[in-house]
Amino acid sequence: MIIPDNETATDMIYFEAVSATVARVIRDAGDEPLTIGVHGDWGAGKSSVLLMLEEAFRNDDRTSVIRFNGWLFQGLEDAKTVVIETIVEQLLRDRATTTKLKDAATRLLKRVDLMKVASKAGGLALTGLTGIPSPDMIGGLMNAGKKLLADGPDMNVADVANFVKGVNDCLDGANADTLPAHIHAFRQEFEKLLEAADIDRLVVVVDDLDRCLPATAIETLEAIRLFLFVPGAAFVIAADEGMIEYAVRTHFPDLPLSTGPSTYARNYLEKLIQVPFRLPPLGYVETKIYLTLLVAGRSFPLGSTDFEQLLDAGRKALRRPWDGHGLSRGVIEGGLGRITPDIENALALADQLALPLAEGAHGNPRQIKRFLNTLNLRLAIAEARGIGDDVNPAVLAKLMLAERFKDDFFQRIEAEAAVSGTSRTVEALEASLSEAQKNNTPSKAPTKESALKVDEAPAAQEAAEGEWVRRWAAMTPALSGEDLRPYLFVSRDRKALFTAGSALALKEDWIEKLCGSTLGARAAAVEIAKLTPGEIEPIFDVVASRVRASTDLRRKPAGVDGLMELCRISPVLQTPTVRLLSELPTGQLGPWAAAGWDKLLTEAGAKKEFQVLKQEWAKLTDNTPLQLAAGGRKAGGKDRR
Repeated sequence: MIIPDNETATDMIYFEAVSATVARVIRDAGDEPLTIGVHGDWGAGKSSVLLMLEEAFRNDDRTSVIRFNGWLFQGLEDAKTVVIETIVEQLLRDRATTTKLKDAATRLLKRVDLMKVASKAGGLALTGLTGIPSPDMIGGLMNAGKKLLADGPDMNVADVANFVKGVNDCLDGANADTLPAHIHAFRQEFEKLLEAADIDRLVVVVDDLDRCLPATAIETLEAIRLFLFVPGAAFVIAADEGMIEYAVRTHFPDLPLSTGPSTYARNYLEKLIQVPFRLPPLGYVETKIYLTLLVAGRSFPLGSTDFEQLLDAGRKALRRPWDGHGLSRGVIEGGLGRITPDIENALALADQLALPLAEGAHGNPRQIKRFLNTLNLRLAIAEARGIGDDVNPAVLAKLMLAERFKDDFFQRIEAEAAVSGTSRTVEALEASLSEAQKNNTPSKAPTKESALKVDEAPAAQEAAEGEWVRRWAAMTPALSGEDLRPYLFVSRDRKALFTAGSALALKEDWIEKLCGSTLGARAAAVEIAKLTPGEIEPIFDVVASRVRASTDLRRKPAGVDGLMELCRISPVLQTPTVRLLSELPTGQLGPWAAAGWDKLLTEAGAKKEFQVLKQEWAKLTDNTPLQLAAGGRKAGGKDRR
């Protein structure tokens, strides 16, 4: 049911071409030190590329591949020492442990322990040790160093001095009394470690660096570049370069304005990473193939012959996505010899979702998986509630696209369908498209003849003018006449409005009158006044949601007169109504927003909030009609208050 969102070596988007190219770059570089960046947004597939890279070197006995995830150690250890220790410990596990390798590892780890002590001691170590231990500071490290690490913040200058006193011969008389000398000595020790490991190439893959705090990300990169960048070592760093640039800007907050923080961050990143690879977003054809493989692939056991044949057909189609063939029924049937019902459903779903997901989700594999998982989860909920037969997956997917990419439009559908089950806006859009197809003319905005009331036409027209909305309405299946309440019910993970949907259906006529003429709203209020406040509140919620969903606020939206009547019969709704007015975009409001409320409001809290709101409107400079209606004054005129 749920598609795992983990890194995988099962390549459904043909990123193996990227991992194979990275592997080739590493091999062609010989023993030259190398840093390679695999860049892409979160969810683009960077971790999977690293996993495929590990697979590429799995049978190469002369290459050791080590994975490092700095996010695992976030806040637990000094980043520079953790990455070094991880490499040393993994080499000891992977390679035949000889005395030479153990000795080289021991010597290098002693230097790492000194770095830990310096980090633990903070300013004392940096002052007392000149930032880096000198030759007379190294012997006796293991015992004295452990004591210092245990003492932590209680250590003092005397402790550091006693620690330094007996250290004199650990590194064969190394003369590392300065920072450059120490770095040079450290790199020499690291080279000796690689030589002792008897390998031609060390490949370190660094993952999730863009999830770390800025300090951790920078420390990891600097450890690689300063201490570990030696012949025979290659580092492949998977990270969103935008996040790393942010880490650089945060780490160096006082850059001169003439340098430019963004320019400096980019230059810094380019210095650290020699060869950048950018993972591209999936295009329309690639998204369609990926969706087909994700959905149809779940019907076959992983690793089965059928799955491998389907995957092979998909990867062949991904080689030349521009030729337009894609993963068609003919291609699949040629590979598997048949089209199963699950594959047929996968093809239909991919055809429906590919374009909006390629555009709306920017071809991001993780976002595509999340959409499918949400769809599958809602279908499972419908099944568990016993309403599975009432929920068509294609209809649910279409509504979810509007929910995900056009929230205002979806809220309008939601508000309309919560009562009667159908959406007048959707019906008008589909009628307009159908009429255009009959006449072989471009579709136009819905008109009064397309089943919309006059007061609803402006909002529908505004929605219809959007190209995305028109394409959405043209997608199969059509929603006219479809009861949308089961779909909205299983989609109610954002709010609980639809729990009252069935009860509201009994009061549909009242709600329609509240959203109609002034006389109709007054007539409905007479009946609604007989209800309890708890029964009135859900009606208020529906009418308020219609006002929020209105896209033409220059003139009074349908439902405002109804809200006024509800405020008269239920004063407890006055404050929520004032707050609704305050949430509407002031630049688009007509003068109606300031009119009629002063005499209507009786609750002290609501009256006070409205007066504050009117004062804000009266000071507007970009909406003169509303400003004047709120008691403001024209430029050069007298205050009307």
